[in-house]
Amino acid sequence: MKYLLVLAVVWVAIWLWRKNRREEMRDAQQERAKKAQQRTPAVGPPQAMVRCAHCGLHLPAADALPGPDGAVFCSAAHRQAGTST
Repeated sequence: MKYLLVLAVVWVAIWLWRKNRREEMRDAQQERAKKAQQRTPAVGPPQAMVRCAHCGLHLPAADALPGPDGAVFCSAAHRQAGTST
């Protein structure tokens, strides 16, 4: 009879431990989901890309430097080199 009592106590202890563990895992998963949503940066609309007339590098049009005759360059040095030729 005492073995049945010990077995019942062990069974209840394991059941409670597993129940609490499942709740902890669920809570941790919800926290990770919330953090993932907060870390996701807002993505803006795509930017137009242009090609440097000197080296061929593609870069956003907002970062390009305009040159003569409508050409665009990636840096001031390339703009200077492109206008001197």
